[in-house]
This record gives sequence, C-alpha cells and structure tokens, in this order.
Amino acid sequence: MRKTLASVLSAGLIMVACVPLHADEGMWTFDNPPRKQLLQNYNFDPSQQWLDHLRLASVRFNEGGSGSFVSPSGLVMTNHHVALGQLMKVSTPEKDFVRDGFYAATPEQELKCPDIELNVLQSMEEVTPVVQGSVKPGMSEPEANKARKAQIAAITKASKDKTGFESEVVSLYGGSEYWLYRYKRYTDVRLVFAVEQSVAFYGGDPDNFTFPRHDLDVSFFRVYEGGKPVHPEHYLAWSPDGAKDGELVFVSGHPGSTDRLRTLAQMEMHRDLVMPYEIAVLGRILADLQAYSARGPEQERRALGFIFGVQNSLKALSGELEGLSDPAIMAKKSAEERDLRARVEQDPELKKKAGSAWDQIAGATKLSRSHWTETVGVAMPGWGLTQTALSLLRYPTEVKKPNGERLPDFRDSNLESLKFQLLSPAPVFLDLEEVMVVFGMKESLKQLGPGHPFVQAMLQGKTPEEVAKAVMTGTSLADPKVRQALLDGGEKAVAMSKDPLLDLARRLDPFLRAEWKWHEDTVEAVVIPAAEKIGAASFAIYGREKYPDATFTLRLAYGPVAGYEFATTRVPSKTTYFGLYDRCLAFDNKEPWALPKRYFDRRDRVDLSTPLNFVCSADIIGGNSGSPVVNRAGQVVGLIFDGNIQSLPGRYIYDGTRNRAVAVSSQAIAMALKALYDAPALAEEITGGQKKP
Repeated sequence: MRKTLASVLSAGLIMVACVPLHADEGMWTFDNPPRKQLLQNYNFDPSQQWLDHLRLASVRFNEGGSGSFVSPSGLVMTNHHVALGQLMKVSTPEKDFVRDGFYAATPEQELKCPDIELNVLQSMEEVTPVVQGSVKPGMSEPEANKARKAQIAAITKASKDKTGFESEVVSLYGGSEYWLYRYKRYTDVRLVFAVEQSVAFYGGDPDNFTFPRHDLDVSFFRVYEGGKPVHPEHYLAWSPDGAKDGELVFVSGHPGSTDRLRTLAQMEMHRDLVMPYEIAVLGRILADLQAYSARGPEQERRALGFIFGVQNSLKALSGELEGLSDPAIMAKKSAEERDLRARVEQDPELKKKAGSAWDQIAGATKLSRSHWTETVGVAMPGWGLTQTALSLLRYPTEVKKPNGERLPDFRDSNLESLKFQLLSPAPVFLDLEEVMVVFGMKESLKQLGPGHPFVQAMLQGKTPEEVAKAVMTGTSLADPKVRQALLDGGEKAVAMSKDPLLDLARRLDPFLRAEWKWHEDTVEAVVIPAAEKIGAASFAIYGREKYPDATFTLRLAYGPVAGYEFATTRVPSKTTYFGLYDRCLAFDNKEPWALPKRYFDRRDRVDLSTPLNFVCSADIIGGNSGSPVVNRAGQVVGLIFDGNIQSLPGRYIYDGTRNRAVAVSSQAIAMALKALYDAPALAEEITGGQKKP
C-alpha cells in the first residue's frame, strides 16, 4: 500500500483526554494494567502471576495480527484471516487450502510456512531517561531527532547482543515514555488446521463489521524449534463453558494503531485529506484487482487474499472517516484539547515548557498538507517484489553505515527479520505484481504529473504498462537463490546486476531517500519533541491513569459480554449454530451465505444451540485479530476476529454503549473440530491437559 502521512507521523502524536474514561475503555500496557478500574467496577485485581502468564502465552504475528499458545505442544490459535497469507503461499492450483480448508492429522502432515514470524514478549524495561537524555541543549531539531534515533538504535543493539532476544524501543504517550520490549522470535511455524474461507468469512463483505455474525474464523499453527515442537511454559487453558452474558472477559493482543491522542490539527488533516485519499486509492486498487481476478480461476485464486484485505480496509476506513466527520466527536476532541491547554496556561512552569507545543505541531501539519502530493506521489510502485528489490539495493549500502544512522529496517536489531523476509521461498506471481506496478506508476503520474523528475526517472518516456511489462518479464528476483546471491555478493554484486527491477529501484532510490529525509527533518523533528512536551504536561496534571495509543505492541483490554441497543432494537450478545443454518437457508444457500457440503451432511452431529459468536465491550482495533478472549481464571472463552460497525470510529474515540468486539466462542471451535472436521485429536489437544495460571 502507498505510504501516507498516517505512517510518516506515526511517532510523537499526542493529546491526552481530560474527561473520565468510560468504564471499559482502554488498550492498556502490561506494565500499567487498569487495576483501579477493574477493582472498582468488577471487584477483580489480577495478580502479577496472572498477568505474566497471559503475556507469555500471547503471540504477535509479524505480518499483522495476534494469537496465543493453547497447548503444551506449541499449538498457536489465531484467525483464518490472519493465516490467509500463509494459506495462499502453501496452496497450489491443484490444492487450494484457502477454498477447501486444511487439517494435518499427524505431525508429518503439518505444512511448513515459508515466511511467517511469531514474537512473544519476554520483558519490558523503561528507557525514557536514556532516550530523552540523548538530546543535548543547543541541538537543532534535525540534530535532536538524529540523536534520539541513534540512541534508540544503540539500545536495541545492546539489548539483542546481551540477551539474544529481538529488541524494540516503543514510544508511548507521544514520546513521553520510551520502553524497551524484548521478544522471543520463532520462524519455524507449521500449518495444522484451517476451515474453508467461505466459513471463516461467512457472509463476505456484506456481513463484515456487523453483528449478529456467524463466522468460524479460526486457524491453528504449531511452533517448532530445532526441528521439534516447542513446549511453552505458558499456554492458555480452554473453557468448555465459554463466556456467559454479563461475564467479565479480557483480550490480550496487539492492536495496530489508534489516533486518540492526536492533536486536533492532525485529526482535521486526517479527516480532510489523508483518509479521503486512502479511500479513493483503495477503490482504484480494488477495481484493478477485480479485473485481474476476472481473467480466470487461477488469477481469482491468486488475488483472493488481496481483494479481501482491500475490501476490509475500505469498509474500516469509511467507518473511521464517518467518525471523524461526526461533529459531536470533533467537538469532544476540541473541548478536551482546549481544557488541557488552558490548564497548561495556568501553570507558569508548564506554560514555559509546553505552551507552544500545539502550535508547533499545527505548523508541521500545515507543512505536511502543502507537501501532500510529494508524500503520496514519490513512492516505490507495486508491493511485494518491488519492495524486495529496493531492500536488496539498499542493503549493502545501509549496513556499512553506523547502526544509528541507517534506515530503520537495516538496523542490527531488525536485520535478522529483514533477511528472513527477503529470502522467503513463497511463490511470486509476476502477472499480479505487474498489475500493481502499473497501478503504482499511474498513481505517481496522477499526483505529480509527467514533468516531475521522479516520474521521468520512473517511466523514461514510456507508459506505465510498458515499464511494468519490461521489469516483470525481465526480472529474476522471483528466485530466492538470486536474492541470496545478491545478499552474499554485497555492494559489488548489486552494482553489477542488470536486473531491470533492480535498475528501477536504483533510479528511484535517490528520490525516495530525499522524501524520507524531508519528513524526518521537517515533520518528525518538530512533532516528536512537541508531543513529548504535551505528554509531560499531561502527566503533571492528570497522572498516569491513562492508556497510550496502540502501537502494534501487546495490550490488555477488558469488558463484559454484552449486547447493545441499535436504532429501535436490542442486539443480543451471542449467535448460535441455529442462526448460521437459518441465515444460509434464508439466502437459499447462495454465496456469500452458502455453506460447505459437510455442514449439511453432518448437521445431525451439531448441537445447534451451541454459541457461535459473541460480543463484549473490550476496546480493540485492527491488529487484535486472533487475540484470545479469556475469563477471570485465564481460560480461553473466545477468539477475537472483528468489531461491529459502531466500533469503526474507535480509532479516534471509544463509545462503550455500542462499541463491541466480536469473537468466535470456545464452544463453537471445539464443536466444529469434533462434529464437522473429523479432528478429535486437535480438539483433545486444546481442551485436555490444561494448565492454569
């Protein structure tokens, strides 16, 4: 996907709310759980043992998504749609595991995934004084930004060298706090089970982000190390009873990104410029992907996952934009910002330190608006293979630099993961890559015009179609052996390569680097220190009883299983297998509400009253997909896979009266494995031999 200001400004964006939190609001870090709220509202105070057990059983999928260990033999549970990318990569035209599902009844049948990486958070350590202390008096804004990044790179390198764990410095509260997170990394991951796509995404795009819902969005992987299944000390026990209406439940996962702490100026830019552009671009991408898919059954298979992702993003972004366009939401945000600024103005010391911070961020945002066409126009066209070519080109140049001066992907702490992805043996579909290269080039041409130096370097007087055809028919980078040779050969091998895709990256790289540096020096360098000042002022006034914006790091959310009011009706907290069959028959078993044949052949084996999906008020967002839902005893009662339509503005604001997280029930998963999929051994593995926190 093309870069946007949302990603460019991902660091250092803050405006802390001044009103009391809703009872169930928040994506809380595990070092600062909402003990006060839980004790006050639910008479529950999780022990440190309970928190540590849940943290160490939780898993991050680096492709995007969450999961959890659910057996003593390394079994990991997540959503089908989190597993979708790997399912596509291990499928073939003859064996389509996305369409037909998959089950490995024995370890020998488990399929090794080509390029999946899982992370488990081992420890958290605050490093705020060290990071902020790297900025010395008298430094210019760009110099301070460079010093801060160099210090972060040094911290992560030292941590990995000392512990062997993947290390990441996370900015919280807009840079008011910095934490060092250490992860255990797993890359030998094998597919064990997946349902059919038609069941995992039941109801298709029309039912997406709705409730009542009837999805069995579940997959299982097994993690190996040294050729043998891992035996995690911490895994989640299974609840045979599921979650009851009104019961307090918890979600442990990795929400991707929220913008609740942005300043009003930043939110207005998202509303007026960023999100309308993203929605328009996604609509154009979807049209091109659907045209490609219509070429034939194999093209349809190749494009399915991408179309799913684009449709999902389109619906989510449209809901988010609707929230930002709601005068009540913007008025609330405006009032919160005015209140905090007024309190800062009343304190001479805080005024001196932070009084101008909002205006500084507004100024940087104004510059970003004026630079918008460059931001979105100067981008590497395409996605998978073109990004691989760019990384291969940059690799030998970047690794020669001091660690703190490299682009983020090439720092020592990230190199192992980068090389793992660059050398992936997953199949590459050059015809689909060509479609997306054409699309990317047309977007740059649309934004910048034919006379722009970037466009001229990209096209060299040809059409996007001609350039894309030439690079994709001539490249050899689809072969992982060629990529390995380039990595091994270093700067000389890359310089001597005549690969047309590598040559395209070579022509565009100077423009991409210049654009990156502009945002570093002009936007980041202003926004990050300003956000730090606002955050420090907020802590001085309100204390640390708030939660930070989501950063695709582990968070704890909570709330009761509860239905909600919608218009003039009451929405129940659960659906059942009864409802699944009813919805299928009401639509005459037609797509996207058709069921696989097994569901009719084995209907008499299914207890139709078994809860299928349920909703709770836990505060989640994209990235939480695959998160376990657990009860007070730490037992799995469900699996997060979606939010309702009312939750979509949750990127900016939480409304506990209607915002709901949607989950598959633990009973539904166990029932399906036994009654529908002839997988009793897998059912026994997740429900037997249980270990409590």
